[in-house]
Amino acid sequence: MTTALIVVASAALALLLFVATRPARFEIRRSAIINAPPAKVFPLLNDFREWTAWSPWEKLDPALVRTHSGAASGPGAIYEWAGNKKVGRGRMEITATTPPTTVVIDLHFLAPFEARNVTEFTLASVGTGTNIVWKMTGANSFMGKLMGLFMNMDQMIGKDFEAGLANLKAAAER
Repeated sequence: MTTALIVVASAALALLLFVATRPARFEIRRSAIINAPPAKVFPLLNDFREWTAWSPWEKLDPALVRTHSGAASGPGAIYEWAGNKKVGRGRMEITATTPPTTVVIDLHFLAPFEARNVTEFTLASVGTGTNIVWKMTGANSFMGKLMGLFMNMDQMIGKDFEAGLANLKAAAER
């Protein structure tokens, strides 16, 4: 019994030590080419009211409660949401913009778990279109590191980014 307990405790300690060595920060990034100039794509990102046309999370809860406050668009624009377990609850605030190339957002998830991340959209002209990069960065908590051993967060969230970029492409190219 004592040997089994020592083996289990040693394995648990080894797992905890391994988790602690995982990266302290994460980054998820996806990109797409949109057949529209940055000046046409930028307003769809810089005004949270436009997100209903393309955000991959907007249709996951038909009863989603949205609140807009602060500036109408650009720095100081705030979007808060509360929904089912698929979308949770949170708040976004645009903290910086450089029209028509950059939108930076402070993203604060409140439920089903709390997390603070930074989301950035970068737009660059390519011919008559736009190369858009959607990036999210943040601290990788101990729980995030542990979950990362069993779930690939880049693939999970990356799928949402890819769907959102496809929706954004459709909206901008209309």
